[in-house]
Amino acid sequence: MLLSSVNGEEAKKPREAAVKKAVAKKIAERAAARKADTDRSPKSVADNKNTSEPLAKPQSAVIKNDSRTVAEQVDQLIEMDLAASDVKAAGIVTDEDFLRRIYFDIAGTPPTAKEVTLFGIDPDSNKRAAVVDHLLTSDDYATNWARYWRDVFFLRATNERARLMVGSFEDWMTGQLAKNAGWNDIATALLTATGDVQENGATALMFIHEANQEEIAGEASRIFLGIQMQCANCHDHPTDQWTRDQFHSLAAFFPRVSVRREPTDPRAATIVSFNGGPGRPGAEQFIENADRIVAFADKNKDGKLSKSEATGTMLERVFDRIIENGDDNKDGMLSVKEIKSLPIPMQQGRGSAEHHMPDLKHPNDPGTLMAPAFFITNAKGRTGMEDEDRRGLLAKWITSPTNPWFAKSFVNRIWGELLGEGFYMPIDDLGPERKPRMGQALDLLSTQFAANDYDIRWLLKTITTTRAYQRQVRYNEPTENPVPFASAIPSRLRSDHIFNAIVKVLGVQEGPRGIDGPAARFRRSPRQQFEQMFGYDPSTPQDELLGNVPQALILMNFPPLTNALKSDGNTRLGQILTSNKSDDDAISELYLAFLARDPSEKERSIAMDYIKSIGNRKEAFEDLAWSLLNGSEFLSKR
Repeated sequence: MLLSSVNGEEAKKPREAAVKKAVAKKIAERAAARKADTDRSPKSVADNKNTSEPLAKPQSAVIKNDSRTVAEQVDQLIEMDLAASDVKAAGIVTDEDFLRRIYFDIAGTPPTAKEVTLFGIDPDSNKRAAVVDHLLTSDDYATNWARYWRDVFFLRATNERARLMVGSFEDWMTGQLAKNAGWNDIATALLTATGDVQENGATALMFIHEANQEEIAGEASRIFLGIQMQCANCHDHPTDQWTRDQFHSLAAFFPRVSVRREPTDPRAATIVSFNGGPGRPGAEQFIENADRIVAFADKNKDGKLSKSEATGTMLERVFDRIIENGDDNKDGMLSVKEIKSLPIPMQQGRGSAEHHMPDLKHPNDPGTLMAPAFFITNAKGRTGMEDEDRRGLLAKWITSPTNPWFAKSFVNRIWGELLGEGFYMPIDDLGPERKPRMGQALDLLSTQFAANDYDIRWLLKTITTTRAYQRQVRYNEPTENPVPFASAIPSRLRSDHIFNAIVKVLGVQEGPRGIDGPAARFRRSPRQQFEQMFGYDPSTPQDELLGNVPQALILMNFPPLTNALKSDGNTRLGQILTSNKSDDDAISELYLAFLARDPSEKERSIAMDYIKSIGNRKEAFEDLAWSLLNGSEFLSKR
């Protein structure tokens, strides 16, 4: 479809000819590129040699198929269900809507006006598949989905210092996605990582829950299996078959992982394996380094630490408790000798030798010793196993092709992110007691995802090839219970998408990355400010996401935005008005830039009438640009 920005006057013919020439060149390049098979099949991780228990009986070999074949099979299954429900599917979206949708979904950013124009006049029948292939190999793809997983993990963090390693996690995850690591490789790394949290982003799962074995168990089950086990921490699950024993057997894979902190650097932390004694390694390190700690914090150099000297250090929160247990001479201060005389405490979830299920009736008792066991298959480890062996064994069992929930949970999550709703809803609440909508399509996609070695790019390409993904938005009455996947669901853009759109559309400078950790709340970058205002947990259903007043206010009053919306100078709006003397053409360019589409005739008429009523061209176009930026369409994926 030709856009209005390239229609019309004879003066624009040279531009149209140049565009068509560029399109012809791109078509030739694509034809040559399509001779190669772009679907990649990375090898899965090597088996963990510490396995002593058999997995479930291997499934029959599955013949893996290419994305286009699987997409067609998925569509047939969905359309059979729609026909059985006497529901007519919505039509396929226009090229403009598809391009904006796919750019946000894969690259996290809108297409430029030029990209929309080129795509609209490209006659290649395979151009939608070609743009998907292009975006999946772009840097923006890896960055966009790394930020998605950042939100999945960090927005449910229980460690108040979790933000310290946001940057290292994003960098690590970006690298994994850029090299197309399989989801099984990524999950294994996250479950087994050790090392400096600033250097190894794979340590995120352990650090953001401060190595608390119950928290890690609950999140590992939710993220990697789609099963909500955390309710079974204190009692048998009220709506699923999972028992409290099963939950704590899962937690028993994590008791020997610990966060080691540096006494002199509050930002430093290391994930370590604890394989000896019943004490807490952090406490043991504290006692062993008493000389260094006192020397660092002892401001008056009297060889003792007072409460005022401990203020602002890692000792501040625990000083009173240490005084209670270790102040032998009762002078209210701590000496090196007194610190070294402290008993090493036992603390659940911070590096103990084994996991004990607490006795709820007798909370001071040690509780029941639990051996590690995987609740899906009832495969068991043993007490006494070292940390690396325990976590490696669990990673092997979770990512095994014989465990259907690993593939299902990922496919359901990605399908839900792309289409606005999953086969299971919420997207992280699966299980044998839950019934998916159109389960045959989910089973097919999940089986093929596993057969293709958990290739994330393969899955994204397959889903975006389906007609289900490419359907138009269709309004449904709020009282209806629409059959899923008959039409597209408008989805709210994530905070990074909104910020990326502002940067690209208005030319706003992103600025420095900003800092991580507690100090970030005082020195936030523009992107971090948008994360704070517009960020949400990606696991939240779309119908539960609502705008609010602070979000509206930042769009109205954020200085970089208000400056960029001016028509004077070399702003984006100024460039549009300078290069388009016709108001009609300028309106088309404005819509193309902000919304990646032409205005409707009604929108064009309203805009023209408004310009005439204001009488000042620059002022009128500033108002139009402001209204487009603050409209729901700019903040949504259509």
